[in-house]
Amino acid sequence: MIDYFTFSVIIDDIVFHDGRTLMGVLGGGGPQTAFGMKLWTQGGVGLCGGVGLDFPPEAQAWLDAMGIDTCGLRRDPVHRSLRAWQIIEEDGRRTQVWRTQGEAIPTHLALRPDQVPDAYWSARGFHFGVHPEAPNLRIMQALRERGIVVSIEPFREASRPLSDVELRTLVSACDIFSPNRVEAESLVGDGDPMMLIRRLTDAGAAIVALRMGAEGSFVHRAVTGETWYIPPVRTQVVDPVGAGNAYCGALLVGWLETGDLRLAGMYAAVAASFLVEQYGLPAPRPDLRREAARRLADLSAFCSGSIISLDDLSNRELLTP
Repeated sequence: MIDYFTFSVIIDDIVFHDGRTLMGVLGGGGPQTAFGMKLWTQGGVGLCGGVGLDFPPEAQAWLDAMGIDTCGLRRDPVHRSLRAWQIIEEDGRRTQVWRTQGEAIPTHLALRPDQVPDAYWSARGFHFGVHPEAPNLRIMQALRERGIVVSIEPFREASRPLSDVELRTLVSACDIFSPNRVEAESLVGDGDPMMLIRRLTDAGAAIVALRMGAEGSFVHRAVTGETWYIPPVRTQVVDPVGAGNAYCGALLVGWLETGDLRLAGMYAAVAASFLVEQYGLPAPRPDLRREAARRLADLSAFCSGSIISLDDLSNRELLTP
């Protein structure tokens, strides 16, 4: 039985500033999100998306070792798997350059209701990334009509200002909306975190998780007014790519499994901490959940305060462990 699922797969070929390469790394929002989900649930986690017949066996082996269901992966006999150069500068900046060209990109990145396996329609939650100007409203509507909780994050900042109607349509089409700070500002203008959250909830967002990288995150629920600041987990940061996806997957699972927004935010921060510790995905190992529980216990000491009011928070400083 599948309880949660996610979408999209890209194979990354990483080129470092000193000429070293790391080829054929499983990436894309789907596997990273699935890791965050799997870390906190005993239920089934599935992955949708298009891949070619050249899909690396090492990538499939990682998914199998993590126990992630792949019946949602469409094996295309015509188009090769999506592949991109990831160029890493000395200061850590990353530039993605598509290696894949032509129809393979829209073909593999399509997700229509008829492409969701029957077994996934009984899931509790779904998370994926969207282009802010052209979100896949059709799949979100179809899933929510079946009672599936939908969580979304922008792939990137908006390339143009959205109209009030477009913004409301975007943030109200899902149950959880999780941008990073740059993405949020591209949607609602500059402002402190509380102002960004207020503008997003005024536009119709039910739950906002504002991700701020090394500064942690805020999670807010409009119907109750509760807001929690979630510090980052202290760890050695090697590469932050994928941390946001893992955060979102864990947040969705935490919210649906516990109904506790603060705890869900901590689940999310812990999941993100595993992603930043290496290039690519964490290696499957038997002690992952035990280590996650340890990190959660450490983080809990920094998240023991009371609910924060949006009206009172703008002038507070962020306290990180």
